[in-house]
Amino acid sequence: MVQIKTPEQIARMRAAGLVVAAIHAATREAAVPGASTKDLDEVARKVLAEHGAKSNFLGYGGFPATICTSVNDVVVHGIPSEDVVLKDGDIISIDCGAIVDGWHGDAAYTAFVGSGHAPELVELSRVTEGSMWAGIAAMKLGNRLVDISRAIETYIRRQPKPGGGRYGIIEDYGGHGIGTEMHMDPHLLNYVERRRGKGPKLVPGFCLAIEPMVSLGTPRTEVLEDDWTVITTDGTWSSHWEHSVALTEEGPLVLTAVDGGKAKLAEFGVTTAPDPLG
Repeated sequence: MVQIKTPEQIARMRAAGLVVAAIHAATREAAVPGASTKDLDEVARKVLAEHGAKSNFLGYGGFPATICTSVNDVVVHGIPSEDVVLKDGDIISIDCGAIVDGWHGDAAYTAFVGSGHAPELVELSRVTEGSMWAGIAAMKLGNRLVDISRAIETYIRRQPKPGGGRYGIIEDYGGHGIGTEMHMDPHLLNYVERRRGKGPKLVPGFCLAIEPMVSLGTPRTEVLEDDWTVITTDGTWSSHWEHSVALTEEGPLVLTAVDGGKAKLAEFGVTTAPDPLG
């Protein structure tokens, strides 16, 4: 069943979302050549402590760290390590979350380490992020879950890929409900699977983590021996973007964006709901 939130509960989720946004800002600044992914995990731990929040990643299903650090061909769930040292030209997707008063926030972004990145990598991240915002813009009263999936897929398919071919929309992972737990019903595909039907109708209080993952090649993945790290089967690099979003009577509110999603959603002609925390 889908957990529907009250306005008061959405306000608590907004508090958790702002902690996630603070982790993003701090880790983005720290993701420089010479830093290890373990260093980034320590940065995230400090931010959580400063805000009196808890990690919803650490210990989840046995996960041993506070954030996921996925470098280059790692799609998701990369484990921070002293042995993984960032170098000029890498890309890294950082996925993290926070719990405040029992309510969860969860978001991810892709960062460029150093300089000299190939144009196709810059475009990959732009397309992935853009598809996330297209999905968020489709989170409207009266729409159904499949409308978000369709918006994400359509955005990606309409973007020309440098060098030709098609982007790989990762098939085995997608978005999810969020609230008193990090992962809740419903599961959100980043493409339309007709056999799954239209999914539930979007109503006020509906909260989702919308997170497209896109590669330069295959949509297929495999899990390494650590039982966590997910890589593309063809070794192509990938990008991952995610925000937690609440749907209200007045429209969507991006819980993990500092401005509530106002600037980006305006590009899609969507007005965000008022921020309950001002």
